[in-house]
Amino acid sequence: MEKILILDFGSQYTQLIARRVRELNVYCEIHPFNKIPELDADIKGVILSGSPSSVRDADAPKPDLSNIKGHLPLLGVCYGAQLLAAEFGGEVEGAPSREYGRAMLTVKDQIDPLMLNVPSPTQVWMSHGDTITRLPENYHIIGSTENVQAAAYHIEGEKTWGIQFHPEVYHSTDGTQILSNFVLGICGCSGTWSPDSFIETTVAELKAKLGDDRVILGLSGGVDSSVAAMLLNKAIGQNLTCIFVNNGLLRKNEFDDVLDSYKHMGLNVIGVDASERFYNDLKGVTDPEQKRKIIGRDFVEVFNAEAKKIEGARWLAQGTIYPDVIESCSVKGPSATIKSHHNVGGLPKEMNLKIVEPLRLLFKDEVRRVGKAMNMDQRLLGRHPFPGPGLGIRIIGEVTAEKVRVLQEADAIFINGLRDAGLYDSVWQAGVMLLPVQSVGVMGDERTYESCVALRAVISTDGMTADWVHLPYEFLANVSNEIINKVRGVNRVVYDISSKPPATIEWE
Repeated sequence: MEKILILDFGSQYTQLIARRVRELNVYCEIHPFNKIPELDADIKGVILSGSPSSVRDADAPKPDLSNIKGHLPLLGVCYGAQLLAAEFGGEVEGAPSREYGRAMLTVKDQIDPLMLNVPSPTQVWMSHGDTITRLPENYHIIGSTENVQAAAYHIEGEKTWGIQFHPEVYHSTDGTQILSNFVLGICGCSGTWSPDSFIETTVAELKAKLGDDRVILGLSGGVDSSVAAMLLNKAIGQNLTCIFVNNGLLRKNEFDDVLDSYKHMGLNVIGVDASERFYNDLKGVTDPEQKRKIIGRDFVEVFNAEAKKIEGARWLAQGTIYPDVIESCSVKGPSATIKSHHNVGGLPKEMNLKIVEPLRLLFKDEVRRVGKAMNMDQRLLGRHPFPGPGLGIRIIGEVTAEKVRVLQEADAIFINGLRDAGLYDSVWQAGVMLLPVQSVGVMGDERTYESCVALRAVISTDGMTADWVHLPYEFLANVSNEIINKVRGVNRVVYDISSKPPATIEWE
């Protein structure tokens, strides 16, 4: 399979480069600069990412490019461009002032392959503290800005280019055209990598890898595990056994509804209702992290108990996606904290299960595209993200069955209201929090002293940052009235207008 190799020097934009290449229907992989994979015939070109480092630092990341430069099409972005200049006879110095933000690029050579169909001038995005002050002799300038003479260059006699701006960000208005010129034009990629081709290739690989072996998959009701299950089902059919655990902290009727959806999809699913076990173990616990650990531990133990009943199982399938894979081998090192509930972890060694991850090459939006190509139920495919500990971290304080009932009812009114008003798909994530606060109210001429709930709705692309959604006042008023009138135990509704950062999406 043809692919573009992206060498990561730690830039905040590296994943975005990969996203843009994937949008051209070309497969690409990100690898740390110091872990370059074997260069086989499938690699059609290489992109060097930006970096928070300076090429002038003593410990600056400097890969061995001897088998790449001059042999494969090569594009250096920002730090990558400065590296290609500094390491081969040019000079890079600190800029008089850090260049950050929009700049206008004048194209100096409009017939250069990288600049084809790029208007001049065109807006680009700068983000660097260094600048190239002298290029090596055989480097030819193809683009300049007011402050950066060597904003883009081409090495004569080689398929090697460097640009000191970021074509992958939205603010570079013709950045996609530049990347397309490199990936489709210079590298000669066919642009045929699509959801359908991914499905066909992945199913064939799964068949070859798994043969007649039995596979276990823990379903969560979310998009990733559901799409992984569909791919595995296409490959091995009834040799896949899915386990869906009800921890008692799911949304109203979710266990039965999702279980029914899975069965209509033809999946072999075991539903396990372990609600009482989770409620008992959460009694008296108020610390958020302790709640998370209990929920994660109980899930693993319930899952393990069911998995042991499946004879001949040799594989554990997981819905791991590409951002998880990238982070685990980041040039900055793996994430310091991994939340246990996000994965089926801690399986006993005696189970001796091997791991299979059908989605490990895909970003989140690509997972949805693959699910759509397999005709997955839109209500599953378009589901908002839902935290692994479920309503357990939307109930502030101790979790009880009664509090879960109250929150499920209020949450159902809010989520169904978003769907009915046509707002659900424009919101990235929404939910209700049950607060440990009681307030005085009046209902039917009687004084009440009941709970308060907070509505939360955010818009985001990856959950790392989020803004609160400006839902219509009339909609909020209707939802508030319905919750107070129909949910016994609630007499006050508030709307959370905090963004992330400084707040988080969930309250615990």
